[in-house]
Amino acid sequence: MRNRPSTRHHPHDDAPDTAQAFRRLAALPPGPRRDTLRGEIVEAWLPMADRLAGRFRNRGENTEDLRQVAALGLVKAVDRYDPDRGNAFESYAVPTVTGEIKRHFRDHMWTLHVPRRVQELRNRVRLAGQDLSRTVSGRRPTVAEIAEHAHLDEDEVREGLEALESFTALSLDAELPGSEDGYSLSDTLGSADPALDTVVDREAVKPRLAALPERERAILYMRFFDDMTQSRIAEQLGISQMHVSRLINRCCGRLREQVLKDAA
Repeated sequence: MRNRPSTRHHPHDDAPDTAQAFRRLAALPPGPRRDTLRGEIVEAWLPMADRLAGRFRNRGENTEDLRQVAALGLVKAVDRYDPDRGNAFESYAVPTVTGEIKRHFRDHMWTLHVPRRVQELRNRVRLAGQDLSRTVSGRRPTVAEIAEHAHLDEDEVREGLEALESFTALSLDAELPGSEDGYSLSDTLGSADPALDTVVDREAVKPRLAALPERERAILYMRFFDDMTQSRIAEQLGISQMHVSRLINRCCGRLREQVLKDAA
């Protein structure tokens, strides 16, 4: 009968004694027997992987997903471990599994990608804030306090605090804190001012208007700025309405051609 990995003589209850199993695994050629023994070793160490995954709970990731990532790290550790080097498997597996979990957070959990250096700053600032919150009551730790505790300068702390807001994104449809009427973030966003095109057109035509004869310039001003009718303009200037209409059309056509020519 095959001897299953023992669970004695280790500091943790989830750290089985698999030294003999690993030596047998290293001696077996690829095949069903090796695959079976490999699976037994992985199964024996799964409680340890689950324990390591539990250290990362409450960080925005599903617990079951974290366990699967930790199990993947455990499989990698089993496949890469060399018992001939004399190191206990646990000392090799723990950083391998933990690194796999951290890599998962780094590569898949950030809504907004930030450099790895900033991610590490975020973690140091977050942990320092948690430590200080146990000793500072009634208020949040200051930037200076976090910097001293984490051995960072204040600019690095501010950068890490900004990164705290980059891990997850707020939906534009999310109701703003304190809002009682469903006021969402999207309601605060501006939009393009339709008058911008008018400003551009006015600035483009301004020097051309200034170059017009005085009477034609006055007619355009009365029509488009004073909002006078053609009949009132004609009455004020003592000319016919038809003449006013022809002058307006001729001036507008000439200005349009000149502006388009300048734009080309």
